[in-house]
Amino acid sequence: MTSYYDRSSYLRGVRDGLPFILVVSPFALLFGVVATEAGLTVFETLTFSAVVIAGAAQFTALQLMNDNAPTLVVILSALAVNLRMAMYSASLTPHLGPLPFWRRAFVAYTLVDQSYALSTLEFEKRPDMTLAEKTSYFFGVITPVLPNWYLWSLVGAMVGQSIPPALALDFAVPITFLAMIGPMLRTGAHVAAAFVSVACAIGFAFLPWNLGLMVAGIAGMVTGAQVELWMVRHAAKGDAQ
Repeated sequence: MTSYYDRSSYLRGVRDGLPFILVVSPFALLFGVVATEAGLTVFETLTFSAVVIAGAAQFTALQLMNDNAPTLVVILSALAVNLRMAMYSASLTPHLGPLPFWRRAFVAYTLVDQSYALSTLEFEKRPDMTLAEKTSYFFGVITPVLPNWYLWSLVGAMVGQSIPPALALDFAVPITFLAMIGPMLRTGAHVAAAFVSVACAIGFAFLPWNLGLMVAGIAGMVTGAQVELWMVRHAAKGDAQ
């Protein structure tokens, strides 16, 4: 029977994932508070976090639900925010694609920004890693993240409005994404996509129901793809000369 577990890689993943507890916990706590304020029960809040595991999409959906946006808009907006997961999956396929179906299904379930960001960096840094080592590292990263996401979502839902606003827990949201995205901006295409998406998100903030995020996401992806294509063509012309 093929083994997909390597203890040292798993422990290294756990160690690398531990710092994310500092931002995931307040992020989840804030979601729990906001969810109950929006009218969800403790059970519904915990179920939401356990099924979706996508903080940005969850906050987007909650805000739109509070604004009484049409259900279709809520779903499409949450999907637009999570379109990056499709790109994450495509990026990880060369590394984890050979896994059996049920393992790939669990990878898909636990594929979040933290597990993707650290895993891709590790796989690039150690190109000689075996499938077992890659799999173990990926699941090691998510080990300290996932339980804390569940736990603090539950705590937030239970304590609700008793958390004083002065704590400003919403700081965890931008810090989390900055910490993950910063090291990944390694090429001109990455930088261009990030710049255009931020500019569009600000420029189209006036659109109702957070539709500006959908515009920004699409514009960023198109820009990144076009810049990448231009760079490849430019490099090919240089080689030809």
